Amino acid sequence: MKFTAFAGGATTRLALLAGAATIAIAPTTAFAQDAEEPVEDGTEAVDSNIIVVTATKREQTLQETPISVSVTSGETLEQAQIRDVLDLQTVAPSLRVSQLQNSSSSTFIIRGFGNGDNNFGIEPSVGVFIDGVFRSRSASSLNDLANVQRIEVLNGPQSTLFGKNASAGVISVITRAPQFQFGGSIEAGYGEFNDIRLKGDITGPITDTVAFALDGSYNKRDGYGRIVNLNNADINDRNRYTARGQLLFEPSDSLRIRAIADYSKIDEACCVVSTLVAGPTAPAVFAVGGALSTDFFSYDIFLNKVPVNEVENYGGSVQADLEFGALSLTSITAYRELKNFVDQDVDFTSADIVSEVRDQQVETFTQELRLTSDFDGPLNFLLGGFFFDESVTQNSALTTGPQARPFFSLLAGNPLVFNGVEAALGLPQNSIFSPGLLTSEVYSMDNQSWSVFGTVDFEPFEGLVLTGGFNYTDDKKDFALSGVAFDELANINLVDAFITGATGGTVTTRAQFRALPLATQQALAAAATNPGVNPLLALAPFQFQPPFLNTPNAVENGKTRDDDLSYTLRAAYQFNDNINAYFSYATGFKASSVNLSRDSRPSAVDFTPGPRRSTFLAPSSPITDAGLIVPNLTTGSRFAGPENAEVWELGFKGQWDGLSVNLALFDQTLKGFQSFLFTGTGFQLNNAGEQSVTGFELDTRIQPTDGLVFTFAMTYLDPLFDSFTESPVGDLSGLRPGGIPEFNIATSATYTHEFGDSGNRLITRVDYSHESNTDINNGLPTFNAALGNTQIFRREVNLVNASMTFAMENGIELGVYARNLLDDQYIITVFDGVAQAGTVSGYPSAPRTWGGLVRFKF
Repeated sequence: MKFTAFAGGATTRLALLAGAATIAIAPTTAFAQDAEEPVEDGTEAVDSNIIVVTATKREQTLQETPISVSVTSGETLEQAQIRDVLDLQTVAPSLRVSQLQNSSSSTFIIRGFGNGDNNFGIEPSVGVFIDGVFRSRSASSLNDLANVQRIEVLNGPQSTLFGKNASAGVISVITRAPQFQFGGSIEAGYGEFNDIRLKGDITGPITDTVAFALDGSYNKRDGYGRIVNLNNADINDRNRYTARGQLLFEPSDSLRIRAIADYSKIDEACCVVSTLVAGPTAPAVFAVGGALSTDFFSYDIFLNKVPVNEVENYGGSVQADLEFGALSLTSITAYRELKNFVDQDVDFTSADIVSEVRDQQVETFTQELRLTSDFDGPLNFLLGGFFFDESVTQNSALTTGPQARPFFSLLAGNPLVFNGVEAALGLPQNSIFSPGLLTSEVYSMDNQSWSVFGTVDFEPFEGLVLTGGFNYTDDKKDFALSGVAFDELANINLVDAFITGATGGTVTTRAQFRALPLATQQALAAAATNPGVNPLLALAPFQFQPPFLNTPNAVENGKTRDDDLSYTLRAAYQFNDNINAYFSYATGFKASSVNLSRDSRPSAVDFTPGPRRSTFLAPSSPITDAGLIVPNLTTGSRFAGPENAEVWELGFKGQWDGLSVNLALFDQTLKGFQSFLFTGTGFQLNNAGEQSVTGFELDTRIQPTDGLVFTFAMTYLDPLFDSFTESPVGDLSGLRPGGIPEFNIATSATYTHEFGDSGNRLITRVDYSHESNTDINNGLPTFNAALGNTQIFRREVNLVNASMTFAMENGIELGVYARNLLDDQYIITVFDGVAQAGTVSGYPSAPRTWGGLVRFKF
C-alpha cells in the first residue's frame, strides 16, 4: 500500500490508505494542482491532473480519497480573486458563509448545518483548521488568505479524525511550507472603492537543513455603504493585515519540523443594515429626530455612531514529523489568542436609543499526536490523540441613549407616561430609560477536552479496502455568568407591584403573600393578572432587560460534562485505474455549547415561573425554594446539549483523460442541533430535536482540449425538521428549515492561451454560482407572530465572477477582475427590528466590485 506511479497513460495511484474520517464524497470544485507546485511535504505532484490532499490525514489523490472533500487550489484562489473564506462558497457548492452583525460574526454552513456566529460560548459545528491547527471561533479564521496551497472542504461530520466539534464538516486550509529553493512573489492591486491590496511572500534556505518563509498581506478599502447622517461615513470597509513567519528544519531524511508564528489585525466598520419593513414604530423614530433606511439596496443607512470592529488574532504552532521504517509520528502543538472588540449601534437607526459594547478574549492550547503506518501488507492503521484547553472571557454592556425615553414614551402614546409610572411605583422621576448603562455583564468559560481516535484499513485483495474508525471524546466546560440590569422598570414585576399596592404595602415578599388566606391569595392573583383590572400590565412590552440570575449558584453548578464514542465503517473499491466507489456509515459529535449572553436563563427543570413572571405567584421549584428568584425571571437555557450526527453515503468517482465525474448520495441526520436564533431583543439557544437532510452532490471536470477547462458542481438538499418543538416561532416539526436552498451550483470556464514558445500565457476565467430561491428562515418571532408566519422573506443568488491574467515568462503577471459582475442583489438574512415591533431589518448583498493587479513571481 505504497504511493505508486504507474507508467504510460495510467493515472497516478495512491493506495486507499483510508485514514477514516466520517462519511461522504463531495464535489471537487477545483482545478488540478499544478504539476510544478510542490505539495506539503516538498514532493511534487506526479501528474498535472492529480491533486494530492490530506483530508484523511494521509496523502492521497483527490480521486481516490473515499470521503466527501472539495478542493480549491492556490492557483484557483488567485485566478478567481478569492481573498478570504467568505468568497470560498462561490466555488464550493456545499459550503455557505455569511457575515452578519460585525466583522467577526460569521457562520460556516455545510449541507445546511452550521452555527456559532454570534456567541463565543458556541463553537461552530463546522470546524476550521489552518495547517492542522483548530481555530475554535470563526473570528480567528476570517482574515485574508495568504500563501495558500489549497483549501479542503470536508462535507459531513468529521469527528473520527477531527475530534473537536466537527459535527457538520471541516474547512482545512493548507499553506505552503518553506522551500529550500529561493523564491517568492509580490503583488499589488487596486480596485473599486479605493481598494488597495498588497501581498508578498519570500522563501529560501538558511542552511542545507533549515529553510525559512515570510509572507504578509495588507488590504484597505473604502466602504461600499454610507452612514448618511454622519457625513456619509464609510461602512463595510476593509482595513486588515496579516504577517507570518515560518522555519522548516530537516536535519535528516526521517525528521521534519515546521514552526509557524502569525499575527493578523482587523479594524473595520461593519455591517450595512437596511430596513425591509418600516413598522408602526417608525414614526416614533422620526419624531425623536432619528431616521432609518428605506431603500434596501442603496447602501445608504442611518446610525448614531460609526461601528467599531477590532479583531486581533495571533499564535504559533510547531509540527514535527518523524519517520522510522514503515511508521511515522506526527505532533502538532499550538497556542493561540483571539481578541474581539465591538462597539456599535444596535437599534440601527440614527436615533440614540441603545448601543452595545462587547469585549471578548479567547486563549487556546491544542496538542495532537498521530502514529501512522505504511506497510506493504493488507493491514494499516492510524492512531492519534487530541488535547484541547481553552479559556473564554467576555465583558459586555448595553447603553441607553438620550432618545430612548422619548422614543418609548411615544410608543406608549403619552410623552409623560413614565413620569406617572415612576410616581405610582415610587421610583425617582426620569429614571426609567434614563441615559446610561442598561446592562453590564461578565462571562467566562473554561473548556478542556481530550480525544483518542484511530482507523484500521484492511485490504483483503487488490482494490478493496475495508475501514473501521473510532473517536472517543471527553469534554468538560466550567462557566460563570453574572450581570446587572439597571432598567428600573424591568426590576419591578407588574403583578407583584399591583399586589403590594392592593394590600397597602403590607405584602412585599413571596413569603408574606403565601401567608395570606388561600381565598385572599386567589382573589389577589386573579385581579393582578387581569389586564382589565391591573393597568400596570400594559407596561410589560417596555421591560426589555430584566434582572439576571448569576450562575454558578446553589442550584446551577455552571458545568457541562460530555463524552461520546463516534465511529466510521466504510468499504471502498477501486474497479480500475479510472473508477472508484465507496459506501460508508459514520457518526459525529459536538459537545455542549454555553449561552454566554444576557439571554442565559435557568431551565424549566430548575425553575417554574409564576403567571406573568410573578415572584409572588411562582410555584415551588429548586431556584424558588433556594431563595434565588429575581424579579421577572423566566426560563430559557444556560447551555444546549451535544449534537450527534449520523450519515449514510454512497460515492462514485471516475476519472478519464479530459473528464472526471464525482457523484455522492447521502442521508444525514443531526440530533440535538444547537439552534441559536435572534428573538428581537436577544438570542435563544436550545436543541432542535432532530434535523435531517438527504441529497446528492455531482461534480464534473471537462478538458476538451489543451488549455480549456470546464467545471460543473451541483448540490441538491432536501432538509427537514424531524422534530423542533421549541423554536422561537413555534413548533417547526415536519417543516423544511429555512435558509437551505434546494440547489447550489458552482460552474466555471477557464481558458489558457499559450503565445507560441514564448512562455507567455493569457488566462481567462468566468465562474457562476447559484442558490435556488428559498425561504431565508422559518419566520421572525415578532414580525411573523402577528401574521401567522404568512410572510416569509426569500432569497435567490446568481453570482458571476470573471478575471483575466496575462502571465509572462519572466514572472510578471498583469490581471483584471470583477466579482458579482452582473451586480446581483439579494437579501443575506433578515431579523426583527430591535425594540421596534413590526419592523424588519436585513443585510443586503455586496455590490459589484472590480480591480486590477500586478504580480511578480521569482
